[in-house]
Amino acid sequence: MNRDEMVARLVAQAEDQGAELVTLRAIIEEASELGAERVLNRMGLDDPAAHSDLSELRQLLQAWRDAKRGAWQAAVTWLVRGALALLLLGIAIRTGATGLLK
Repeated sequence: MNRDEMVARLVAQAEDQGAELVTLRAIIEEASELGAERVLNRMGLDDPAAHSDLSELRQLLQAWRDAKRGAWQAAVTWLVRGALALLLLGIAIRTGATGLLK
């Protein structure tokens, strides 16, 4: 059972015991907002600059991903170039064109 089902069952149980649905929904909403504020406070994201901090973190993460992708592409490019150079060297040796290298 997930949390949504748990909340739905608790609301249904409270409603069966005489609580009004509107009151229950208001309690759930207030508790959710209080929990969200508590989490943001614990994470240090409850100040007015939190939005810009998160934007900076997203930009930093995107820059890291771009750099990582660029590094992998460069590594693969150099590996392919090295393999092609070895292949050309092998072909030169096989065909007896090593005299041209001297």
